[in-house]
Amino acid sequence: MPRLPAARPNAVRTMLDAEERELVHRLKLRDEAAFSAFVLRYQERVFRLLLRMLGDRAEAEDLAQEVFISIFKAIDGFRGDSQLSTWVYRVAANHCRNRIKYLTRRRRQLTEGYDEQGDDHLVSAAHHGRTDAPDQLIEAKQTESLLQAGLLSLDDEQRELIVLREVEHLSYEEIMAITGLPEGTVKSRLFRARAGLREYIERAERGRKR
Repeated sequence: MPRLPAARPNAVRTMLDAEERELVHRLKLRDEAAFSAFVLRYQERVFRLLLRMLGDRAEAEDLAQEVFISIFKAIDGFRGDSQLSTWVYRVAANHCRNRIKYLTRRRRQLTEGYDEQGDDHLVSAAHHGRTDAPDQLIEAKQTESLLQAGLLSLDDEQRELIVLREVEHLSYEEIMAITGLPEGTVKSRLFRARAGLREYIERAERGRKR
């Protein structure tokens, strides 16, 4: 099964470092320069999560703005008892769940508008910065599209767990903090999600070869 383009793993920290403590302090003072620095630091991770969950670039871009505005308004509630990134993912995931419910009520297909998204940053991540021939780039685009379609074939919870674990490379502890699920549940549902994604991709690849 093709591997999901992934972010670089981040070392797990048990507390905020001095730089993040200062950033949070300035955010609580409503420092606009600090907010700009915060957005610059986390915008790629937040957008990647939303895009993988929604499968729609326009929706992901719109929701990303809402996420950061919400974070800026809610920063006083951040107590520093988790990594800042974990808290950011939790806020983004909550917004994403609510948006999916809204779209479902509107009977909007999550695959609508997904046109490989022009995800040059995801394709290049899969190819480690190589300059590929056109046929290789086309193949990478097709693989990316297949992976995204496979993600959207999963239920919302399975898709969220796969993205957090396999794309963002978060630890089980971080995923538990974001989702509120116990470790055993996270692991068992991830197992089923991986199996479902693998089955979808293998079935699609068999269809391509016919």
